Amino acid sequence: MSNPQPVPFATTLEVRDTCLCLHLQRAARAVGRRFDEVLRPVGLTNGQFSLLMSLNRPHPPTIGSVATLLAMDRTTLTAALKPLQRRGLVTVTIDPEDRRSRRLVLSSAGRALLADAVPIWRREHAVIDLLLGGGNMERLRTELRTLS
Repeated sequence: MSNPQPVPFATTLEVRDTCLCLHLQRAARAVGRRFDEVLRPVGLTNGQFSLLMSLNRPHPPTIGSVATLLAMDRTTLTAALKPLQRRGLVTVTIDPEDRRSRRLVLSSAGRALLADAVPIWRREHAVIDLLLGGGNMERLRTELRTLS
């Protein structure tokens, strides 16, 4: 291996100021902390809220479809489901059409908890919209979906 040249400090500043990955990670962490804080009174994290909301469908989804929606691998999703299952918010059932597949069912307790959490989620979204100057939030959402 050759002797690499050290990366100049100017490059560090360039990355700090322009790196899309860094800025998205920082923003995601900050927004996640905000939602963790406001959802704490109903006993949810922002990730648990998103997971429960992804199950709020007319028909129970498969683990694979939820993993895809949430951009998670199946193992991570399975681990995230465990505390929700222990709380009786979600059940995992065998798919009657394909016994190798599992379906995720939002319990009545899970539905009730979501009903309590949604107004909190809406209020915090309104606060964030104001913090961002009430700009074109739909454009931001569209651009973020494009990246994912």
